Amino acid sequence: FFRVDPYGFERPEDFDYASYEAFFSRYLVVLTRRAIKWSKLLKGNNSIQKSLKVKRYIRKGIPNEHRALIWMIVSGAQTNMEQNPGYYHRLLEGEKNGKLLEAIKTDMNRTFPDNVKFRKTADPCLQHSLYNVLVAYGHHNKAVGYCQGMNFIAGYLILITKNEEESFWLLDALIGRILPDYYSPAMLGLKTDQEVLGELVKMKVPAVAELMERHGVMWTLVVSRWFICLFIDILPVETVLRIWDCLFYEGSKIIFRVALTLIKQNQAFILEATNFPDICDKFKQITKGTFVTECHSFMQKIFTDPGSLSMATIDKLRETCREKVLSQG
Repeated sequence: FFRVDPYGFERPEDFDYASYEAFFSRYLVVLTRRAIKWSKLLKGNNSIQKSLKVKRYIRKGIPNEHRALIWMIVSGAQTNMEQNPGYYHRLLEGEKNGKLLEAIKTDMNRTFPDNVKFRKTADPCLQHSLYNVLVAYGHHNKAVGYCQGMNFIAGYLILITKNEEESFWLLDALIGRILPDYYSPAMLGLKTDQEVLGELVKMKVPAVAELMERHGVMWTLVVSRWFICLFIDILPVETVLRIWDCLFYEGSKIIFRVALTLIKQNQAFILEATNFPDICDKFKQITKGTFVTECHSFMQKIFTDPGSLSMATIDKLRETCREKVLSQG
């Protein structure tokens, strides 16, 4: 008998039930309070306009029963879906690229092996939905096709929306609009954003930047999965979903806020590292423990800890870092 979380993920062997129970009993009170506020906000007509109030509500977390709906609305996915009725199903019925199908098939069994809903034996088995969403997306966005990492993102979307078509349009919102060029074959946006994080760390946590430089540790070694998987399999599920709540509303700078908070909070611990493998190991460890499990206080921290972080600053850094990445080509 495995203990399984509400999303179908098996708890790891060393799962700390005691501290999780303590956190969750407190968090449940917050969730209940938020649920009442959200119900009032949505007033039964299931529509919202972007506003400071909505932004504040989203930062405090979207109750699970409204999550799919709110993600759809604030990301623009809902509008796109309504403007293109039947498009998703036409993609699935159209001509297929054999190479793309092979690439997707290969990754099916590697996607969430620790989630009972993605097992071949599950009924319904979410692998079918995942396959459909990825195949449709690969034919919709031929420049991207299929890249590793997309399977995890699409899998999470399916777990939350329980709907293939909505997952497809949310994936399109993320890859097409919210994340700049993370999944194209050259992954220019991803490489650029890792450099941007390096620059931000220089500004905000200089001692860590200096340590990385001294030991010749490239940022890509320690943070590429943070960006590619949007913290899936890195932070606890509840925390990832809270991060995504803000990501769909506020865009990609949320990823930098989370990364900077993890680094800043654990600065003293990271600075204990004395060599290359040690640094890599510290970066694995800072994504575990009570600080990241307590998703409510963690989310408060990401908006205070890194200090001000404007989109203008990030855009400027992206420009210079993109040049750098291209010149290294």
